[in-house]
Amino acid sequence: MIKKIGFSFAALFAVGGLYLGFAPVSIDPVSWQPDADAGHVGVFAPNTKLADLERISVGVSVGPEDATILDGLIYATSQTGDITRIDPATKTVTIVANTDGVPLGIEAHDGMIYIADAHKGLLSMTPNGTLKTLTDTVDGSSIDYADDLDISNNGVIYFSDASTKFGAKSNGTTMAASLLEIMESRGTGRVLAYNLRTRQTRVIADGLVFPNGVAMHPDGSVLVNETGRYRTLKIDPETGRMTDWVANMPGFPDNINPGPNRTYFLGLISPRSEWLDKNAPKPNARKTAMRLPASMRPKAEHYGHIVQLDANGAVLRTFQDPEGAYHDATGAIVHDGVLYVTSLHETDLAYQPYSEMN
Repeated sequence: MIKKIGFSFAALFAVGGLYLGFAPVSIDPVSWQPDADAGHVGVFAPNTKLADLERISVGVSVGPEDATILDGLIYATSQTGDITRIDPATKTVTIVANTDGVPLGIEAHDGMIYIADAHKGLLSMTPNGTLKTLTDTVDGSSIDYADDLDISNNGVIYFSDASTKFGAKSNGTTMAASLLEIMESRGTGRVLAYNLRTRQTRVIADGLVFPNGVAMHPDGSVLVNETGRYRTLKIDPETGRMTDWVANMPGFPDNINPGPNRTYFLGLISPRSEWLDKNAPKPNARKTAMRLPASMRPKAEHYGHIVQLDANGAVLRTFQDPEGAYHDATGAIVHDGVLYVTSLHETDLAYQPYSEMN
């Protein structure tokens, strides 16, 4: 009997080892070498400037991931498909539309609202909630993970398609798809341009590891957060030339939005993963991790972190909450002296007074 039990355990371990080593996974990782993570030091030194946020409940519209201002009102996206309109004076929240997808990025321009929807592509919306699909394909391929956007002065919408391999809808959630793209690190994301006048869509850059937040730079170039590389790129929209605007950040950059006086607010949705950095050069280790139950895989850490930068990419100041009480802070905007902080999973839009730097 003892021999049989021992044999059973040995067989079980053998099967487990074979599974962890050879079971098929959806990612085909490549080796890469990140720069050393200095952590929260220097200009990123910890503080508690986000520790006492007030909140506006968005009710069932979970995850106000991004927000914009039109006619003094806040419009926010959600993981539930809702586009909400929030009156900052009364804190009243109204659902004005539902995209039947997952709207992520949102921007107002010339009296209209434009939305990057992870399931639907690039959409427009009137202030009263009438939706229209502008584009969901480019060069014959579908846009499966529209993420964020901004609009140039000449009417071109630049937006990110975060992964062409791991679509948000086909992988269940936007978070699940993002983790696959970053774990594989092969770089299937791209940045697209849609011309409002000609209604044409084109690719301006590709080969990126989860391109995320998008913002226009004063010189006409496009700023794009490459989440899987801890950096913000500056892209020439005509040539596609890419240079680092900010590199080797201590977290995963999510949204980037213009702020007062030619500044920008960038959200670091969580600190960098020591495990992921250590195993960046080890594709097989990352494949093995994907064979583990989800509960045993590396987890993101809750840590609120908004960075304010100037037009040269220099860090001016940071707003942090090391406790991460407001989970998964993606970015921020300022309106009428108030800093509004957005989130991927919270049921509230957070805010606090904002003061200009001396």
